[in-house]
Amino acid sequence: MLSSALTECENLTSSFENFELLGFQYPPNLKFLLLFFFFLMLLLSLSGNGLIFFAVALEPQLHKPMYWFLCHLAVVDMVLSSVIVPKLIAWLIEGNGVISFTGCVSQLFLFHCLGCTECLLYTVMAFDRFLAICRPLHYSTVMNHRVCVCLSFGAWFGGSLHSVIETSITFRLPYGRGTLVNYIFCDIPAVLKLACADTSLNELLILVDVELVAITCFLLILTSYVYIIIAILRIPTAKGRHRAFSTCTAHITLVVIYYVPVVYSYLRPPSQDSLDGVVAMFYTAVTPCLNPLIYTLRNKEMKIGLQRLWSRKPPQSLTN
Repeated sequence: MLSSALTECENLTSSFENFELLGFQYPPNLKFLLLFFFFLMLLLSLSGNGLIFFAVALEPQLHKPMYWFLCHLAVVDMVLSSVIVPKLIAWLIEGNGVISFTGCVSQLFLFHCLGCTECLLYTVMAFDRFLAICRPLHYSTVMNHRVCVCLSFGAWFGGSLHSVIETSITFRLPYGRGTLVNYIFCDIPAVLKLACADTSLNELLILVDVELVAITCFLLILTSYVYIIIAILRIPTAKGRHRAFSTCTAHITLVVIYYVPVVYSYLRPPSQDSLDGVVAMFYTAVTPCLNPLIYTLRNKEMKIGLQRLWSRKPPQSLTN
């Protein structure tokens, strides 16, 4: 009987083509306000992170390790917004969140790839700040161009490997227990509820994988900042301490913004909390547009770089 049920479920998996994202509950009179909000968040994310990308690429004074990693972070945020937010906008406009099976797999893969890559980039950026403040004489030697390239693309490779594991574990199961995904996008906990098999082992493996990445990165970041704080406290002048710490405040702010939703969503017991959708909206729609704002408002070099980029004259051949 069990084998026949599984066979039927496998047949359903191969026959159905779409999932439907249920999204989140909202008062009907807020529909246009939410549409405006998501359009604005998408626009701010793409434009803000795009400006950072081009400023770092085109302005020589920003050709430094910290901005190299920030450039990669901007790419992560632009792609993350493009993966999640347009589907939310389509859901609000059309009234349903139909997504193909392939689209669901792709969305889940890209979300976890980008999320893990972002986590690894924050860790690399903490290491960069550690070297700059605690080992200033060795900074230019250790954090050379080759090392920066290896660290950044290592973050992308780590994020991709993590996501391959997560995605393969999730979709190796047969599906057929309905097509309604009770979430705003295809994420692992919501998708696993539709599997026609015992998902306890999957949930354990995924939890261990997420915890391993998140906790390891957090401990490395925390260790870096312990040494950084000790080094800053040894600086004899208040002006020197303030200047040293000001180079870290933007990164610390981003780490806090990143980890609070991750802990709430993945490192706690499963629940049907109504805040889940709100938290998901925060780290998929709001956080990607906060990163450029935080770095441009708190970083003098970035402000100057953006001003120079904005005032840059077009090529002479175009002006004639």
